[in-house]
Amino acid sequence: MSSNRLIRPAAALLSATTRRAKPSSTYGRVYEAARQAHTSSKSLGISSRTRPVLQTTSRLATFAPRGARSIFIQTESTPNPDALKFLPNHQVVPFSVATPFIEYLNPRSTIAPPYPSPLAAQLMSIDGVTAVFYGPDFITVTKSPDANWVHIRPEIFSLITEAITSGQEIVTISKKEAGEEDGQETAEEDSLSYNENDSEVVGMIKELLETRIRPAIQEDGGDIEFRGFDDGYVSLKLRGACRTCDSSTVTLKNGIEGMLMHYIEEVKGVHQVMDQEEEIAVQEFAKFEEKLRQQKGPDAAPSTPGRDSLDSVPG
Repeated sequence: MSSNRLIRPAAALLSATTRRAKPSSTYGRVYEAARQAHTSSKSLGISSRTRPVLQTTSRLATFAPRGARSIFIQTESTPNPDALKFLPNHQVVPFSVATPFIEYLNPRSTIAPPYPSPLAAQLMSIDGVTAVFYGPDFITVTKSPDANWVHIRPEIFSLITEAITSGQEIVTISKKEAGEEDGQETAEEDSLSYNENDSEVVGMIKELLETRIRPAIQEDGGDIEFRGFDDGYVSLKLRGACRTCDSSTVTLKNGIEGMLMHYIEEVKGVHQVMDQEEEIAVQEFAKFEEKLRQQKGPDAAPSTPGRDSLDSVPG
């Protein structure tokens, strides 16, 4: 009698523990279906060898939560007041493209080979937008001086968001026909990449540009190209937000030139490779500097955009 009283509470406790241990939600429903199938097969006298196996994979897939793709576009200002940097948290220049950047300077370039871009074509169609620059994971949009960001920025946000959420390719690769000119301002390969034919000095220049200077330039929404080293002078080309920035000359002379000359004794100076638009911007900046110097006095030092940038290199 006493043994039965001990067994029954123990059995009840075991049953309650088993009930509490049953999984809940999706897995609980699958577990319950399996238990019922097993019980009904035993009551019908079906052996384990002939009993059909319960397929739970599709049921689990039905209840599996679907992943949602979140879009967060961050905007950063640049030293160039006419350029804004957009970070869409998405790869912009495809990994299959050898060059680290692509620059579109007119509407035709957005549809021409080798790297046409539907998004760039839409951005260039916005009234006031003059250039679109693609970095590895960012987009820099340049506007005309008389355009207002208040009117342009919301439309840029909308187009970038739509392009990413729709899954369309930001950059497509198109084969260039024989004799056809490149539509974009880009190179077939990264100018700072290693080349076995480079001299020791050129190799050091490229390494310094790649590791110390390019990250700072990209942070400002641009990039830099190495165009050559001749008679002690390094030829460089600024891209993106830095291309039409009034302070690009200051950046090259006070920042990049100072750093290269400090670490590599063979370097005597830096030459900036410019197109016509950049030359006009530099001339206007020189006039502005001269005007400020006249207002401050003959002993006034040239102005720089700010601290902690390539425009000021510690001695």
